[in-house]
Amino acid sequence: MLSRQALLRSARSAQRAVVNQSRSFAAPAAAAEKSVKPPVALFGIDGTYATALYTAAVKTSTLEPTAKAIASLGNLVQKDKKLPEILDAPSLSAADKSAIIGELTKAAGVTDKTVKNFLETLAENNRLGLLPGVISKFAELISAAQGEVELVITSAQPLDNKTISRLETAIGKSQYVGAGKKLKVTNKVNPEIVGGLVVEVGDRTIDLSVSSKIAKMNKLLNDAL
Repeated sequence: MLSRQALLRSARSAQRAVVNQSRSFAAPAAAAEKSVKPPVALFGIDGTYATALYTAAVKTSTLEPTAKAIASLGNLVQKDKKLPEILDAPSLSAADKSAIIGELTKAAGVTDKTVKNFLETLAENNRLGLLPGVISKFAELISAAQGEVELVITSAQPLDNKTISRLETAIGKSQYVGAGKKLKVTNKVNPEIVGGLVVEVGDRTIDLSVSSKIAKMNKLLNDAL
């Protein structure tokens, strides 16, 4: 099984933006020789850690249990709204972090060793506060590995199923979605966009919101004065 030290080395290397996907995580025997290329490039520190976890899971042939464990942790984070604040507290001692990891793994039913080691690595790096973001980014990696493309439609009000279905069909036939890919659709509500839509497909964003149009108009007016 992958060691905590190996995970720690990988995460630190990625944070320096010198990610070498062929680098070994010092896993035992044949697993260490396995080269891994993530299905999609992620950005940000949480993306770095998510990629490190994905690579570790693939190299140790534990991707399925790791994905299930991360999904369980994700459900736990969603249910407990105070948890992200607790994880991000700067005053946590080593004992506090150890206790939190123990409670997290127990409550989420996590038995996967790779995930446990990874949580301990986050704690050692004072990065437990990144866990919600890492969970989200890891889900993106799993979706991409399964041939899914994230489609996030943001609207001022919830969209009905018929509208979502029409948008999914139209976007599914567009250049933004590769052949053989399937869309994973999420409708987010943000009243601040006033009206219209903001469509995110993979790493592309199409801003058709009223708020965006107003901002552009204001800029034109200010430039003209």
